[in-house]
Amino acid sequence: MIASLDGIVAAVGFDALVIEVGGVGYRVFAAPAILASAVPGGRLKLHTYHLVREDQQALYGFRSDDDLGFFTLLLTVTGVGPKVALAIVGSRPTPDLQLAIMAQDQAVLTAIPGIGKKLAERVIFELKEKVAAAGVSASALGVPGAPGGEGEVVAALQALGYSLAEARAATRAAGPAGVEGSLEDRVKAALRGLLRD
Repeated sequence: MIASLDGIVAAVGFDALVIEVGGVGYRVFAAPAILASAVPGGRLKLHTYHLVREDQQALYGFRSDDDLGFFTLLLTVTGVGPKVALAIVGSRPTPDLQLAIMAQDQAVLTAIPGIGKKLAERVIFELKEKVAAAGVSASALGVPGAPGGEGEVVAALQALGYSLAEARAATRAAGPAGVEGSLEDRVKAALRGLLRD
């Protein structure tokens, strides 16, 4: 699997670009913001999701591991394919989207072209369930060095695509709000900190 590409931008299209690495050009689908900032002849590094199906192969590129992780999480939602997931991830910063899902703010999702009310409801429902499940398993298993309910929040943030170090730092930065109250409130507090960074 191709996990990342670091090379020269050979061409930029309306929904994808070509990155040349070692004499091989890779076509990578990317969000409009990435396409707008890509300059032919310039260097670009992208974290990639390598889609492999019987009838096709495709690469989807992202600037950060966070965006890639959230894209991968979105693909687990019923009815969300790569194009829809890319549209969601490319619509606004990942922490903003995660906070909207935790707050059950459908308006943020329905404002994205191609996302209707039913799909927005499904995304919110299925992702909130995954975060809650991750919190329960972390609580049951315990996270080494995680005082109180910190392990639940860390696991929930990891389920949203953040690394262990980022999740722990965000939870600790949230202070008392990050370890008290319901799991949803604690995750929201940590996400707000990530959104401000």
